[in-house]
Amino acid sequence: MSDRSAVLADLAPHGHIRVAINYGNPVLAHPDPETGEPKGVSVDLAHALGARLGAPVEHVTFDAAGKVFDALRAAAWDVAFLAIDPVRAEQIAFTAPYVVIEGSYIVREDSPLRTIADVDRPGVRIAVGRGAAYDLFLTRTLTNAELVRADTSAGAVDLFARGGLGAAAGVRQPLLAYAAAHPGFRVIDGRFTAIEQAMGTARGREAGLSYLRAFVEDAKRTGFVAAALARHGQRDAAVAPLAAVS
Repeated sequence: MSDRSAVLADLAPHGHIRVAINYGNPVLAHPDPETGEPKGVSVDLAHALGARLGAPVEHVTFDAAGKVFDALRAAAWDVAFLAIDPVRAEQIAFTAPYVVIEGSYIVREDSPLRTIADVDRPGVRIAVGRGAAYDLFLTRTLTNAELVRADTSAGAVDLFARGGLGAAAGVRQPLLAYAAAHPGFRVIDGRFTAIEQAMGTARGREAGLSYLRAFVEDAKRTGFVAAALARHGQRDAAVAPLAAVS
């Protein structure tokens, strides 16, 4: 089997690449308001991957990262765009990150919580999107606060906003957009984690993984990722540093 054939066998076993697109992180992907088609930096990367391999791309969309991960059990996708996390890495082999974004908290304007450290206190309840990268991170790291899970990241903010919870955790950019559109809320300065967004495929697909790793580094080195972020109005997201490719 040629190298290209091995890559296609891993990444396009059905004759096309089924790419999992997560709408739960609007920094990376969102539906076009007019056509409903996926748009965003992860979508642009998926199209570029398909063009380079000469394989059609099928978008498999999800409204939450946790649902992308769960769908791996049913082999519902071949390539995914997800944040790197140790729990996910038990089943998904990741590239190096292509984008780094911040996880932070949104609180009410009059909240006594002023810093990231303030949030991890006894009695503080934090809304999170179930299975999101920051849910997984906070599950490991919080020692006092309690997590309350919603089905999606957007649902977590809505759950918090309805009252009774001290904060919602999420990606900084959509939290800032929510606070700007809803007076009475603010986003705490700083971050509780840097969320590294990468491409991934099921473990055991070594030829496909090697190809994806080189593809991501090329997309960063040539400016493709930076241009896609700018094209979709995501100038606050940072392109990840170049990584060595074995």
